[in-house]
Amino acid sequence: MNLISISDLSREEILRLLDSADAFRARRGGHGAPLQGKSLAMIFEKPSTRTRVSLEVAASELGAHPLYLSAGELQLGRGETIADTARVLSRYVAGITARVYSHSTVEQLAAHASVPVINALSDWEHPLQILADLQTIRQRFSRLEGLKLAWIGDGNNVCHSLILAAAILGLEIVVASPPGYQPKPEVLEQARQLGGRPAVVVEPAEAARDADVLVTDTWVSMGDEGEEAERLRVFGRYQINSDLMSLASPCSIALHCLPAHRGQEITDEIMDGPQSAVFDEAENRLHTSKAVMAWLMGQGRED
Repeated sequence: MNLISISDLSREEILRLLDSADAFRARRGGHGAPLQGKSLAMIFEKPSTRTRVSLEVAASELGAHPLYLSAGELQLGRGETIADTARVLSRYVAGITARVYSHSTVEQLAAHASVPVINALSDWEHPLQILADLQTIRQRFSRLEGLKLAWIGDGNNVCHSLILAAAILGLEIVVASPPGYQPKPEVLEQARQLGGRPAVVVEPAEAARDADVLVTDTWVSMGDEGEEAERLRVFGRYQINSDLMSLASPCSIALHCLPAHRGQEITDEIMDGPQSAVFDEAENRLHTSKAVMAWLMGQGRED
């Protein structure tokens, strides 16, 4: 099995992974090494802080050996096909993670690898991030059922995965994005087919009203730098700040997958305030990565 899209997981599988991540969090340093003697290939076309560190530490603490492979270190940069790379790596390692520009790259890796492939970010989805978000939300509210999520900003890859996860788990989600930057229609349709009812609006206040969780991301993702000036102009009012948080439920929290551009998509007051769960969210990238690796590369759970 691979994890290319969050929709590769059923509701039961997501909840089992979150239970496993909670156990890894509670027993860090005392959960043994279920992946002892195995290796993980980590393909990185894009730079990273949280994804690289969380995956490397997760693999190491599970007993596996992580192999960081930048684009410049692979023969992919010299014309070797993705299929051949997948076939060769499968002879060496027990799993492959890939942080790539194009979603088709990770799909091709999965199609030709004989070991599990994990999407560590593509231009279409970011399932590992969403598992960490879900773990954080459940820690704060002790449940997922009945909660309302509000996405504020660019309808990007992280937004796509959150929409699909909400559909699978039965959460309400409202996305506030400016015209031209809203989630892809294909993702919204897929969410509806999964039983979800995602709503897309233009006004941030409409999404934030009575929400339990406000989520945002950078306005200018990697690869969009050429659009920076226009994006800063268009997204100027799509900011999680105290005024927007005041419209949410009294116990609401704010999430951001980081890195944050403070003063743009989120203010210091919120990032560093009592409603912020941003750094718990960042930590949970480690625990959910362990859960996914142990399941796909090992014997299935944390024990």
